[in-house]
Amino acid sequence: MPFADSRRLTGSNLFFATTGAVLEVVAAPLDDLLLDAWRERVESAGRKLGWQDRRSCARRHAGGASLAITAPCDQLFLATEVNEWALCAALAARDPSLLRSLQDTLVTAALAAAADSGHFLPPVLDEAAAHARFKLLADSEARPTLRALCAAATTQGLAWVLDDAELTLGAGLGGRSFPIGALPTVEGAPWQALRNIPTAIVTGSNGKTTTVRLLAACAQAHGWRTGYSCTDGVFIDGHEVATGDYSGPAGTRMVLREQRVAAAILETARGGILRRGIAVTRTDVAIVTNISSDHFGEYGIDDLAALADVKLSVAALVEPDGLLVLNANDAHLVAKVSGLSQRFGFCPPLGWFALDADLPALRAYRAHGVATCGVRDGRLCLSVGGVEHQLGLIAAMPLSVGGVATYNIANLAGAALAAAALGIAPATIARVCERFGSSPLDNPGRMMRFDAGGVKILVDYAHNPDGLRGLLTVAAHLRRGTGRLGMLLGHAGNRQDADIEELALVAAEFRPDLVVIKEIETHLRGRTPGELPKLIRAALLRSGIAEPALRVCGSEVAAAHCALAWARPGDVLALLVHSSDARAAVLKMLKEH
Repeated sequence: MPFADSRRLTGSNLFFATTGAVLEVVAAPLDDLLLDAWRERVESAGRKLGWQDRRSCARRHAGGASLAITAPCDQLFLATEVNEWALCAALAARDPSLLRSLQDTLVTAALAAAADSGHFLPPVLDEAAAHARFKLLADSEARPTLRALCAAATTQGLAWVLDDAELTLGAGLGGRSFPIGALPTVEGAPWQALRNIPTAIVTGSNGKTTTVRLLAACAQAHGWRTGYSCTDGVFIDGHEVATGDYSGPAGTRMVLREQRVAAAILETARGGILRRGIAVTRTDVAIVTNISSDHFGEYGIDDLAALADVKLSVAALVEPDGLLVLNANDAHLVAKVSGLSQRFGFCPPLGWFALDADLPALRAYRAHGVATCGVRDGRLCLSVGGVEHQLGLIAAMPLSVGGVATYNIANLAGAALAAAALGIAPATIARVCERFGSSPLDNPGRMMRFDAGGVKILVDYAHNPDGLRGLLTVAAHLRRGTGRLGMLLGHAGNRQDADIEELALVAAEFRPDLVVIKEIETHLRGRTPGELPKLIRAALLRSGIAEPALRVCGSEVAAAHCALAWARPGDVLALLVHSSDARAAVLKMLKEH
């Protein structure tokens, strides 16, 4: 098979602000002539099928290329077939000896995919026969009422959410959901009862969940019944309704379909954008916290510039009177802004945050009426509509840990700007900043602080080099006199070896007295047990960490036990805990201490 993956794109994505399909090509000679032949074939098939919005995108990367095409929302399974045929037919035209093997491979794959459907139309590479087959598949998959309802909602500026079972028009308390098999007509839809709710999308490499929780706290303080989705689950009005990683389309759909919700805050991670696209069709606010090294090598994302493109996919969903909130301290985001108009055909209104409110760029933005937020004279300053609002002393905000946790200061600034864009009063935002983080329950798993018998303990999720450096900076600040620094260190298996080694190098910068290297048993993701701890241990030894300072444990909970048994009064422990079950066990352990 000349491709590793063929999948539907069910929402706005890296390639287009609409639905379609993408093919991850790994085993074909991807010269311009072949790509032109692929484009000609997807264009001819789309034209024959009557698809109105026909676009294609070939994105080369270190492992091959991603070949993406647009398609109507009710033709996405067919779109994957069109994409596969176009590539394989182009390869067979170049080298006819491949025709039989390519066609047999497609048939075998299609047969396996259709095993439960009860009917099967074998793929063919001949163009006329393929087009005839596509017409039959299109007729089978077509749902003209669905397409008409989605188009009508878009025309009215109304959000809609779609999966294989349901269509939701509107959102939250202004939404209604209909089974795909029992859709109303456009004329019969309850348009007068449908509306949008205040919505914010949060993405970036670090600080997403903290920013989501800050925004949700602001929305609740404003008086809205708020739903939010994040890496830890789905929460409605402060109550957990689903546990696990819901930072993708499933979490978005769950929040927006909940009819109790008056405002929605949606964490949107890289993986969901790349795998399926973004589930929601519009937002009032989108925030990109930062761009940091993580997950390289997956879906053709090999560097920070490409990762910035992924995260900035949210820009296409921002309403013309909304706000795209960006980090002015992040060079990759700053560099990409000028290309947003060319990429999407428009650029939404921008708001900028930074650690320094008087950063020259922020001063220039404010001079042109652009909303900004940053720190001046130790205070968080929000500027909206030409009016500046003082949100309080940074050092007094619990999330900042006395002003040391600079990454949380950035999260406070970004969340404040986004909250203001949702219409939340600066005074309300200031009250949330003043108290958020004073209780471990405000932000579970992120910068949770405890004192157990004189041992200062930080429980955090830091999962990439920048996040770890920020956490250990705080830990080093908390260490006093002869106190020692101990930590847990592990990683998920779906990272490159270089990423894992870089994380170990960051840990070594802080010269910890103890590193308990843990296996994250729920995050092996293709690695064999013991493989990652071995890599981390070797990297730490090469970095000068003495062997007696290293321990290896087979689980996150066992690693926490080991660190707590080692610690004595005056020490600081940085407990990096990633799975929710392990975190619950560790928090119970700390309570007992």
